Amino acid sequence: MFYGNVTNSMFEQQISVLPKALQSAIRFLKTSDLANHEPGKFELELDGVPVILQVLDLTTAPRNTLRPEIHRKNIDVQFLAAGGPERAGYYSDDGTGQVDEDLLDTPRDILFYKNAPDAPEGTIEMTAGTYAVYFPWDVHIPAIQTGPSPAPIRKIVIKVPMDACLPGNG
Repeated sequence: MFYGNVTNSMFEQQISVLPKALQSAIRFLKTSDLANHEPGKFELELDGVPVILQVLDLTTAPRNTLRPEIHRKNIDVQFLAAGGPERAGYYSDDGTGQVDEDLLDTPRDILFYKNAPDAPEGTIEMTAGTYAVYFPWDVHIPAIQTGPSPAPIRKIVIKVPMDACLPGNG
């Protein structure tokens, strides 16, 4: 997992260590007005790499109502464009999670785990401009409520093919 904020003074230095496909995705988030983009799912090409852009209007929710998720074919680049704040949970996929729903072999490329109270879960606080990059080994729980009541958020997800980030490809 990797995260930062597009307004950070060291933004270019931070993303320079990432594969080119991820750099392109994060730069796109920084330079595009996605807070005012129509919601939906869109196919894009960023520097020659086909990606999927999802523009989602969500509401944060209590952690216990959300399921941990992973993806295997794609790297999730998640971005809080507006609203919030939002908390995001994460932990390393060590293979011991109990599967709740497996949709990895569908176009969604997602697997949900059952909540595990003993999972070594960390969290990050996301405010507008914060991005988080989740690799296939990063279990993540987005849209966690931070205060006493839910908050509306404009969440952007760019799905970057893992293959585009392997050595020799990016």
